[in-house]
Amino acid sequence: MYPAPDETHNPWQVLSTELKYQNPWISVREDQVINPRGGRGIYGVVTMKNKALGIVPIDAEGNTWLVGQYRYPLNEYCWEIPMGGGPVELDILESAQRELREETGLTARRWTNIARLHPSNSVTDEEGFVFLAEDLEQGEMEHEETEELHLWKLPFREAIQMVMDNRITDAISVAGLLKAALVLGNR
Repeated sequence: MYPAPDETHNPWQVLSTELKYQNPWISVREDQVINPRGGRGIYGVVTMKNKALGIVPIDAEGNTWLVGQYRYPLNEYCWEIPMGGGPVELDILESAQRELREETGLTARRWTNIARLHPSNSVTDEEGFVFLAEDLEQGEMEHEETEELHLWKLPFREAIQMVMDNRITDAISVAGLLKAALVLGNR
């Protein structure tokens, strides 16, 4: 048996920090560091200016909605749960409600926060949250200028199969759908 680690101890020493780039969504800095084994090096960190928010909408018949779009950094088309960003200073539930309405036209009367996650914690400080949205009502979509989205309503079990077949690869979508399956299965 190994002793429990001291989770409050930071083994990294930062010697200097330099901002390399920023825009309205991210900033990138380069830190000169001494690593946990005593060696000198650099560490690049991407700081997000929004919280990542994903929503798994489920209707009374057991359907969900996926959003399809071309993801520029990957150079490929992706199916994902409805998601987006919310300014760090705003309530995450309000931002999630806005994202669901914008991308699907849906509003929900019942919201459950089912996950907090860090999608890529080796290079970014991004914090994400996933909500289960139920008791749904359809309205009008309000897409942003940068979005060309396709909406797909399908049985929830098919979305889970897409995760298992690696047809859904977005980390927040994978985690959100699988966590929603556990939450819904435990009711």
